Amino acid sequence: MMQKNLVVLAVASILLTAGCNAAASTLTTATAPAATTAAPTRNPRRSTGPEPTVLRDDIKLSLFATPGGGYIRMAYDKPANSIIYLSSNGELFELDLAATDQTQGKRIGISRDVLGNPTSPACNATGLAIGPDRALYVTCNAKDGPESTARVRKGTLGTDGKRSWTTLMQTEPFPIGQTQFDHDFNGLAVSPDNKWLYINSGSRTDHGELQESKGANKGVRETALTSSVFRIPADSTRTVILPNDVATLKAAGYLFAQGTRNCYDLAFAANGDLFCGDNGPDADYPDEINWLRQGHHYGFPWKFGAEDNPQVKVDYDPADDLHLNDDFFAVINKLYRNDPNFPKPPAGVTFTLPVLNMGPDADAYRNDDGSEDDASAEKAPLAGITPHRSPLGLSFDTANALSGDLKGDGFFVSWGAAGGTLSDKGNDLISMKLTKQKVDGDENYAATMTQLVTGFSQPIDTVLVGKTLYVLEHGGQGNIWAVVLP
Repeated sequence: MMQKNLVVLAVASILLTAGCNAAASTLTTATAPAATTAAPTRNPRRSTGPEPTVLRDDIKLSLFATPGGGYIRMAYDKPANSIIYLSSNGELFELDLAATDQTQGKRIGISRDVLGNPTSPACNATGLAIGPDRALYVTCNAKDGPESTARVRKGTLGTDGKRSWTTLMQTEPFPIGQTQFDHDFNGLAVSPDNKWLYINSGSRTDHGELQESKGANKGVRETALTSSVFRIPADSTRTVILPNDVATLKAAGYLFAQGTRNCYDLAFAANGDLFCGDNGPDADYPDEINWLRQGHHYGFPWKFGAEDNPQVKVDYDPADDLHLNDDFFAVINKLYRNDPNFPKPPAGVTFTLPVLNMGPDADAYRNDDGSEDDASAEKAPLAGITPHRSPLGLSFDTANALSGDLKGDGFFVSWGAAGGTLSDKGNDLISMKLTKQKVDGDENYAATMTQLVTGFSQPIDTVLVGKTLYVLEHGGQGNIWAVVLP
């Protein structure tokens, strides 16, 4: 291992060692488990492609539905005992969990209603959440050349069982790069008390480089409306306008956290702590699971995990950077280059580390000499998870319905690496046993991360209903798998 990574991991080890001597708490709560059932017995069905592989005898997997590829989000409607899923064009479908003969859901929302009357440019859906009052929230982004406008649409359930749709939030137009690194406004989460809606906006760059939209946005890297998590009142009766100005966003209380590259999924744990899965750059630096807290800065674009973005070096030479791989767009297009004008970190800001991964899984990393290592094999935690895994579909056992070693755990799926040579590719389901550590008044989480199921096709979302975790695949047939946990 190169010395740089030794330092990074040693710092994390010190935090954990100190935490062991302090009061530690887990996310498991003392509430009694809710009455739950496994997935209903359905007519026998087989996937036409390869099935995922279960790694434990006490976990059962079956094909639940085949809505088709390309769907992006799911939400659980508890009173209706149904799963609602979303397409990128804004159509909503519902699957009755008690039915035994459904392969596809019934349409419950058309794009004209969900996203608003047809406009130019089109608003593409990217996020879905449901509140305790059964209101639905959908994020969409309307791109017009070098600018984008994001919206959150709210569907309020009426006494007739139908939802009426209004615009809860809209941004001012803000500059985009017109590249694949425009990550958009996407992930949503409603607070358990139904007061707040949390909204992620991904970065407009890979790693903080200039993205000038073919000359239309000269000198622009990130903006006030990118690489951040926002919070707005869920019950607002007027459209909340998010301006492209940090000071105004802070003064209004809308800017919740900064320095996240792309927290595509947000989810609350049983104790009310908010987490996200954050996708890393087109280089072999860690992806992250972050505990999101108001006013915290998570380091982007200056940190990936606990490692410095190499672009901060005034003498940076990409030819010497063995974290780069020609499989990735940013590397192919030479976006990693000497950048003497790369901005300095904000003065007086302490960056917050991601959840510390204690392994045994999802903890591969790249050394400065280009070799691959496994952090837990070296008995050291990794600040983050394996690069390029793309952690999505974050869910928590908030009801303590599970038993044994999975009781109270969090779960995520990994879309999987688009390339590269790291051996840990993802396409799987991971459990997280989270433990809160307090060190000198500062808190963070450590997590044991364990692979449960492998071989999914671009898994993109999950919902946990009792003991059954439903996994939506974006690729292949777009299957929804039922993973019955102990």
